Amino acid sequence: MRIPRRRFLNLAAGVLALPALSRIAWAQTYPARTVQMLVPYAPGGGTDLAARLIGQWLSDRLGQQFITINKPGAASNVATEAVVRANPDGYTLLVFDPSAAINATLYDKLDFVFLRDIAPIALLVRTPLIMVVNPAVPAKTVP
Repeated sequence: MRIPRRRFLNLAAGVLALPALSRIAWAQTYPARTVQMLVPYAPGGGTDLAARLIGQWLSDRLGQQFITINKPGAASNVATEAVVRANPDGYTLLVFDPSAAINATLYDKLDFVFLRDIAPIALLVRTPLIMVVNPAVPAKTVP
């Protein structure tokens, strides 16, 4: 693949400017204020517990308050939309499970596009999903 000279010079100038730009980014500290972690379910469930545990760990480690806010409703769409509508500054986070992504296939008229408007930043919990049937059912596989 051959790169045109002008394109090469633009890339080279960008590479040379990168150290100056990265020093500017280093000057910013995160978090500088309280971080809200929205949970789309009522208190007491697995997602809520995971959010509270990781929030406490992050508060201790980063020295800034991480608060858990339960915002149940509409099969997790209320909290998801609240995060989508929040400032994209990293101070409003969504702690969700697969249902938030599944809702994109179930609801036709959501005010957000999950894959476009939400960016995953960390995997908190891995949970196996198991399908069971009554032993009297002759099925051994899903099909």
